[in-house]
Amino acid sequence: MSTPKTALIIGASRGLGLGLVQRLLEDGWQVTATVRNPQKAEALEALGPVRIEQLDMDDQQAVIALNQKLKDQVFDLLFVNAGVKGPDDQTPGKATLAEVGQLFFTNAVAPINLAQRFLPQIRPDSGVLAFMSSVLGSVTMPDAPELALYKASKAALNSMTNSLVTQLEQKLTVLSLHPGWVKTDMGGEGADIDVETSTRGLIEQVNAYTGKGGHYFVNYKGETIPW
Repeated sequence: MSTPKTALIIGASRGLGLGLVQRLLEDGWQVTATVRNPQKAEALEALGPVRIEQLDMDDQQAVIALNQKLKDQVFDLLFVNAGVKGPDDQTPGKATLAEVGQLFFTNAVAPINLAQRFLPQIRPDSGVLAFMSSVLGSVTMPDAPELALYKASKAALNSMTNSLVTQLEQKLTVLSLHPGWVKTDMGGEGADIDVETSTRGLIEQVNAYTGKGGHYFVNYKGETIPW
């Protein structure tokens, strides 16, 4: 029997994060998953043998504490899924400083901060670091102006990821992934695909790019997205 692969999924209480954990368990992975509120982890607990840890990714001390708690573990996959949609009215003049600051910190700064902490624990050569990005983060594809701030936060995440990649000292495969328009709390019921279709595709990309090294911006079907 080969040793099962290991994954750390950040933001897994519902939606895409929950779906990612389910797909990985189906494929025989050992999974550690984080939730902001352990009282809302029933759906995650119901999936089976998952190690569940509490984490608010925006809390620097909480990230450091989790890093210490998991310091003896090596992960084949670190998937940073946590993110927020931002204010309902995304007209730049309508959003408050606090709303914009929260959106950009949660969607662009906190994921990179967390990734930097855990980089030494991603398996050398074959490990994958994945961020849940969005096609809306593509600067070259004009779309959804009503989500201007969310779009900008995902473009910022892609930019921050690029900066991270230029500083890497180990061979690592980094994926900025677009999950598609998915039926989740954020995507709404009118979306194109369900969580299972999206997350199955996302895990297929993780497997396909394992060991390649470099940074790729692709969707759940493996199609390249222009920056």
